[in-house]
Amino acid sequence: MFVEHPQRVALHNEIHARPFGGVSSPTRCSCIAFHAGEELDDNVREHFIAFCERFSLTPPAPDQKYFEATCDGFSVIWERHAEFTVYVFKRMEPFDNPFDDPVINLVPQDWLSETPGQLMVGLHIVVEKTDRTEDEISRLFDHNGLTGSRVLGGTAQVWTDFRLHGDGFGRMLVKDQGMEQLQAGRLVQRLKEIEVYRMMALLAFPMAHCATPKVSEIDTRLSEITAEMASKTQADDEETLSKLTDLAAQTEEMAASLNYRFSAARAYYRIVQARLIELREERIEGVQTITEFMERRLAPAMRTCQNIGDRLEVLSKRVARANNLLRTRVDILLEAQNRDLLASMDRRVKLQLRLQQTVEGLSVAAITYYAVGLLGYLFKAIKDTGAPINDRVATGIAVPLVLGAIWFSMHRIRKALHRADD
Repeated sequence: MFVEHPQRVALHNEIHARPFGGVSSPTRCSCIAFHAGEELDDNVREHFIAFCERFSLTPPAPDQKYFEATCDGFSVIWERHAEFTVYVFKRMEPFDNPFDDPVINLVPQDWLSETPGQLMVGLHIVVEKTDRTEDEISRLFDHNGLTGSRVLGGTAQVWTDFRLHGDGFGRMLVKDQGMEQLQAGRLVQRLKEIEVYRMMALLAFPMAHCATPKVSEIDTRLSEITAEMASKTQADDEETLSKLTDLAAQTEEMAASLNYRFSAARAYYRIVQARLIELREERIEGVQTITEFMERRLAPAMRTCQNIGDRLEVLSKRVARANNLLRTRVDILLEAQNRDLLASMDRRVKLQLRLQQTVEGLSVAAITYYAVGLLGYLFKAIKDTGAPINDRVATGIAVPLVLGAIWFSMHRIRKALHRADD
């Protein structure tokens, strides 16, 4: 009946691309995320296929980015993103100590050690209904300063210290106070995403720190060059232009190397902010909320990255303006030189014209002299034949006539040449 778009079904199902199953209390999750770019995509996929073969699981399809399955004693979730890969291992059964014997201990250690990429996030998330005192909760986090809040309309409490513990993993404790299974699953997913995207966003922060002195150096050099431009003579413009070109190349190179990382950081930070809003936090008296902690720690880092990006953009524009200004000055100087050159050429042409006119006058006199001489010989020959003629008088009379004829001929020739040039 209708001509269906080839991507309709895929786009329609995209909203269900990364579902997170329900979670019932008690549950323990171990989440690990590896920084692995698109160049490692085949290695990441082959590595997870090897995991599936160990547990007799049907591996994900070649174009599949999300996979969830149940193994012996635990379940696994695999997420493949453009820059990173996330593994979540879940186990829903009772336990004594929330963070003793985590789920990741059930995963083959040799397989874990060969995971492609670099570890970015290691996080244990525990969901339980056990009532614990503040001191008990503090002991679970080695008495570190805690961050926590009531979330999802008071149906749960979340506690964390945002620190790495002896096993290299962070810890989050969720107290279930009446959550539905799907609601609990979404909460675990949000907490996992907050930690993963927080770390991915912070990848830009060290780069911003390293770039800060370089940006300041470029700024200082540009100010010096701009000051020199106001005092330098035209003989120095070529050297100044070379300096500006070099500075522009450095600026663009730095901007190109940082632009992708800063853009990704902004995108990841927006996701973190969205997930924090979705928690719907309510304050626990005397305890800093997760949102407050993020605003105090993560937000300044993101502003630093934004500031460096903005400074680079401003520097690029300033270098371009200085370059254009110098080129304009050079063009004006060249125009002045060309004007002087044309004036000099005009004077030279006038001199040549005068010289030509002088030569032409001398040429008329010379031609007349020789022509009258020839006529003189002719008149003498006629006189010798006995003709009644005075050769001297005839020669004298012929001088103005020959002179006029030669001058008229030269004038006609000059006019003809001018018409040919036009």
